[in-house]
Amino acid sequence: MAQLAKLTVKTVQRVSKADPTQQRRAKLIAKIEEQAKVLAAKLNGEVHQVRVQGWVTNEHGEKVSVEKMRQVRAWFFEQDSGWYVQCRYGSKVLDLGKGNAVFVKTLQEVEGVLEAFLVATQQGELDAAVAAALAKRKAI
Repeated sequence: MAQLAKLTVKTVQRVSKADPTQQRRAKLIAKIEEQAKVLAAKLNGEVHQVRVQGWVTNEHGEKVSVEKMRQVRAWFFEQDSGWYVQCRYGSKVLDLGKGNAVFVKTLQEVEGVLEAFLVATQQGELDAAVAAALAKRKAI
């Protein structure tokens, strides 16, 4: 205890400078922009993939870091002679008020829906839906 007596010890609560709502918006905006890339790849007949870090055990039994390619799952799917677009936060589908998906007739119209999601997120219209999705996750 003699060593600790020489130090100035205080009780402190760490304060985060970043607003959690702004952090959630930034995360959702990044994912919506990624979905625009998924759509562009789908329109070109390609698959959008991203690099992720992973761990593998090599022949010597050591764990080593490697880069892998991972396919990004689309938020839009074809059903009922059209396309449904869902907005997601993590694995949760956000409630958009009257439902959880937007219906469009063609794949090209999905871009307009993604732009609407982007603008709504920037203006804070989806903050309540994100908070509700997070509340459901914590309740489970």
